[in-house]
Amino acid sequence: MSLRKQWQALDRSTVASAPERYGLYELGDQEGTSLGVGIGVLRDELKEALSYGRPSGFESTEAGGTTGESTEAGGANGESTGKPTQVRWETATSKAHAERLLEEHR
Repeated sequence: MSLRKQWQALDRSTVASAPERYGLYELGDQEGTSLGVGIGVLRDELKEALSYGRPSGFESTEAGGTTGESTEAGGANGESTGKPTQVRWETATSKAHAERLLEEHR
């Protein structure tokens, strides 16, 4: 299930505005299609997404993709994947709260 928040461009200014708090984030492609969700300290996770495509703890929603398998060039099963260009997030009060949010959005 997607977050009910407006997409923001995944760029330096968005990463800089992200809180240094735990939260749930969702990455999307240029068309606004959800690529999946992840949890962690939001600014750190988004820095990794901006630099490398997808953070290591990211859970892909694409067919055949699982945690940490997918990259910009393709996942472990060779599927073609979209590059994340958009993001939205929900902050959490703790890591445990972020994990509960993830369970709700799987």
